Amino acid sequence: MPAKNTIKQYSEDGIFHVYNRGINKGNIFLDELDYKMFLHFLKLYLTDPTLLGSDPNKAQSRVVRKNFDGVIDLLCYCLMPNHFHLVLKQNTANGITEFMRCIITNYVMYFNKQHDRMGPLFQGKLKAVLVDEDSYLIHLSKYVHANPTKLFAKTDLGDVNLADYDYSSYAEYIGIRNAKWVKPQFILSVFANSDGIGQKDMARYKEFVKHYQEEKEKLFLGNLILED
Repeated sequence: MPAKNTIKQYSEDGIFHVYNRGINKGNIFLDELDYKMFLHFLKLYLTDPTLLGSDPNKAQSRVVRKNFDGVIDLLCYCLMPNHFHLVLKQNTANGITEFMRCIITNYVMYFNKQHDRMGPLFQGKLKAVLVDEDSYLIHLSKYVHANPTKLFAKTDLGDVNLADYDYSSYAEYIGIRNAKWVKPQFILSVFANSDGIGQKDMARYKEFVKHYQEEKEKLFLGNLILED
């Protein structure tokens, strides 16, 4: 298990849990558009430019000078009101550093203009931890996808389908959405047989996440997750 939040040498072919929260634990997403813009930047930088059509929200579009299709694989993600989780596989040296600089810079510029504010938005430097075992990786994906249960717990909604939460990659993992810039196959392959990934494997993953127990997962994952 790596030391907490200290890995800054992003090894080629390494998988990293990358995350950060707002300054003083303040919210980094204030409304639906904020979430959509962060996802827009992820899509923009992770999609083959030849496959990108016209952006319906042209007023918020930016010229992409770099592209990370093939450089970075986004394995899973979750956006929460005051923090985000990305699990990234780096295929070339320094890919994560450059990719996250593009994402964060563009999002903070958008956010400050949109909400008439100045200054930094995130708390300190980006946090990143190497995930070097499959067992940790699949449990980390469960932790990331189950994050929205914290929001549901603060309401009277009771049991809520995680697939109803629009700002995570869980829908890709259970086969109800297919964003090409998200790569669930890497983790789902753990649940698959030799014939490839199918609906039964997605159902097994859904059942795996269903049995999420926060304290048990935190104890197992230890240094791989965001401090409270």
